[in-house]
Amino acid sequence: MHKPYSGIIPPLVTPLKSRDEIDYFGLERLVNHVLAGGVHGIFVLGTTGEAPSLSYRLRRELISLVTKQVAGRVPVLVGVTDTSYVETVELSRHAHDAGADAVVLSTPYYFPAGQTELLGYMEHLIADLPLPLVIYNMPSLTKVWFEIDTILKLAHHPRIIGIKDSSGDLEYFEQVAALKKTRPDWFVMMGPEAMLIPALEKGGDGGVNGGANVMPRLFVECYQAYRSGNSNRAAELNALIQKWQSVYDIGKYASRHIKATKCSLSILGICDDFMAEPFNRFHPPERMRVDSILKSVLDELHGFLP
Repeated sequence: MHKPYSGIIPPLVTPLKSRDEIDYFGLERLVNHVLAGGVHGIFVLGTTGEAPSLSYRLRRELISLVTKQVAGRVPVLVGVTDTSYVETVELSRHAHDAGADAVVLSTPYYFPAGQTELLGYMEHLIADLPLPLVIYNMPSLTKVWFEIDTILKLAHHPRIIGIKDSSGDLEYFEQVAALKKTRPDWFVMMGPEAMLIPALEKGGDGGVNGGANVMPRLFVECYQAYRSGNSNRAAELNALIQKWQSVYDIGKYASRHIKATKCSLSILGICDDFMAEPFNRFHPPERMRVDSILKSVLDELHGFLP
């Protein structure tokens, strides 16, 4: 039986120097940064990693670089969502060969799939994937939910080992978490970082939180405080996580969440903030606002850390 993953697993940003070039030194610093912060795993090629905007060549290179650097210290999960069944399988095989631990799959985007179509698609994929599969529910971007009835049917497949839910619907999350009663080897992770504590209260196992790229120890310490029963410390650290959320209000486009994360990392000197096209990095006025929020939260965080 698979041991469920738990804790904080950051959806790693993809440090870029140009349209199709990884910021190699930045990637190395970023992986060292999150590992030093105590994270419990790393998820590459997710939404925060700008996966759909990256070439297949670069995706493969990123997987190889990260798995080599992590060297088994924590699990590496790889996003393989694509509009092409064949490309999903091929990327999964590369992830397996590179030493990744699991693949993460959302619903194919562009043409919305019906639940019957989605169920058949997943059952076919499971047979072709060389690694365990984590379901990724991201309806705001893919236009399709993994509905509860579909999840119930998929739960019978032992090679599906968990779910990351980024719907923001706590009632749905609670229903998914309840499946652990019949699948104790499952794990259920929350995407939206502002909902980390409510997700844990609903039976979740942790968070795949973008802010953990920037301040991994904040999210790790909050998670550990909750798990150890130190509710006061968990609440104080969660208040800082909520304060941090204002950084995502900078800018007017949906890409602002990734822009703010990459901008913060560049301010910290960790990696470049080049964005995959058609997106652009923040301009100086927005960058100044990010810098102000980042410094304010970090100043308070230092008072909580040993």
